[in-house]
Amino acid sequence: MVEVKADVLEESFEQFEEDDGVAALRAELELLKAKIASGAIAAQRPALDGVKSAEAASFVDQYLRRGIEAGLETKAIGSSSDAIGGYAVPEEIDRVIDETLVAISPIRAIANVVKVGSAGYRKLIASGGTPSGWVGFEAARPETGTPSFTEVVPASGELYANPAASQQMLDDAMFDVEKWLAHEIATEFARAEGKAFVSGTGVTQPLGFLSSPNAATVDSARPMGTLQFIGTGAPGAFPASNPADKLIDLVQTLRSPYRQGAVFVMNSATAAAVRKFKTADGAFMFQPSLAAGQPASLLGYPLIEAEDMPDIAANSLSIAFGNFKAGYVIAERNATTILRDPYTHKPYVHFYATKRIGGQVVNSESIKLLKFA
Repeated sequence: MVEVKADVLEESFEQFEEDDGVAALRAELELLKAKIASGAIAAQRPALDGVKSAEAASFVDQYLRRGIEAGLETKAIGSSSDAIGGYAVPEEIDRVIDETLVAISPIRAIANVVKVGSAGYRKLIASGGTPSGWVGFEAARPETGTPSFTEVVPASGELYANPAASQQMLDDAMFDVEKWLAHEIATEFARAEGKAFVSGTGVTQPLGFLSSPNAATVDSARPMGTLQFIGTGAPGAFPASNPADKLIDLVQTLRSPYRQGAVFVMNSATAAAVRKFKTADGAFMFQPSLAAGQPASLLGYPLIEAEDMPDIAANSLSIAFGNFKAGYVIAERNATTILRDPYTHKPYVHFYATKRIGGQVVNSESIKLLKFA
């Protein structure tokens, strides 16, 4: 039973002159009381949870107070397929979309990232340093040699994505679909660029450091841009005896000025093998992190897990060690830009996202590779 108390309203009506406007209000009140008594209101009432919050004031003022149903809009989420929106059909649905975690490469965090304001970016590298010499106090000062410069132009490309969502899904979904799509695009871009920083081809994308030329020759004998590797001595494996010695060799191959800020980079499968190495007294060489946000260490250097690094296999370059701040540059023109386009393909709304980014090794002396060969 629905009880309506209108005595206060009726008393207020008696205080005003009986004109056309008051008569109309009294007629509407009588109509509302008749509908409630007959049960018609319960049958015609729209579901409250289907009405937009922006229309709440109009709903209360027009329907609840005056019984006017014209102009009210109620919506129900529906789709022919669960995967494209049908999951949102139940009345009760979690407002937050849970997502599976993806592995995002950490190379950006350890490399040198520069913001550029033009389409092209160039970097000059001085090789050899400035020669000097000893002279007497009053002797002439002959001209010394001039270092040679090399121009490096990082390979670059443009990442883009153009997913679409129906206007019905955007209007009816209880969760924020636009925010979710933007987050998905940003996450996928981070994963795509991280892979390119490791193994990108350099054609319309960054040139990964593993895709750069490599050789076993020392720093003084290699051309600029060619990374040095050392072999493990066993194809697709560490040597059977004293396997950790190869890691020590890798560290010592990097010249001491570059070791300040150097890190190990490998994927989790390779790290699992390395974590089992022990010293002669039985202690693990791997040291887990003791503080939140700090990486674990290996031989005193941070160990960074990048899932884009290859697994251990014959002739694989599965471990890198070096100072990536000095050795690898990432040039990006701007951050990820997302354009909402509801006009091109109605009734779908496209989310066109772009990001221009480049990357390349700029100092081949500061990064060393371990080759399982």
